[in-house]
Amino acid sequence: MEQDGYAVAPAVFDLMETASIAEALQAVPIASAGTRNLLEFGWCRALVGRIRSTLEIRGVAVQCTLFDKTPERNWLVAFHQDLSIPVRERVEHPELRAWSVKEGQQFVQPPVALLEQLTAVRIHIDDCDPENGPLRLVPGSHRHGRLDESEAKRLRKVTGEVPLPIGRGGALILKPLLLHASSKAASPRHRRVLHFLFGPASIGYGLRWQHAV
Repeated sequence: MEQDGYAVAPAVFDLMETASIAEALQAVPIASAGTRNLLEFGWCRALVGRIRSTLEIRGVAVQCTLFDKTPERNWLVAFHQDLSIPVRERVEHPELRAWSVKEGQQFVQPPVALLEQLTAVRIHIDDCDPENGPLRLVPGSHRHGRLDESEAKRLRKVTGEVPLPIGRGGALILKPLLLHASSKAASPRHRRVLHFLFGPASIGYGLRWQHAV
């Protein structure tokens, strides 16, 4: 994690558990590529303790996003860093920028010092093979702070990218500052991923988390 910014843990959840999660997801309304509001559901909050203990993740869960790639919604995401966090309300602070509202929640870009303390955990509910739009990462790019477009392109050219197909029930742990992307699936089908974000309970700058599980 420190060197490359990511790690893979296969078979964190078994087939029965992923089937139960898939059944729960049928009741979740989805717009476009997914939804950011899964921590509002009790079954999702119940997964947090299991993830924290099994993968030795520190901090509280502050967000869970569902990403769902299907034949009808075969989307792509260009290389980027995850720079925004969900917070309870807007506050004025000179080190906070790029405020936005997404699905009724306030988001803001905090300083890099806070972003470096965050960890994302992606739980795969379906098999994601090389033909189904796996995440692609630029190893070590999280160690360069907030990147502008030219620096991101340079790092990708020098370092190269790594595709990460992951089986059903497996997990990808990564640092949000890591450059990552996802292509359209060549053979599109369900590719559901629960993307949990963990951070410190207290974050400073006058901010409070929207959720803290």
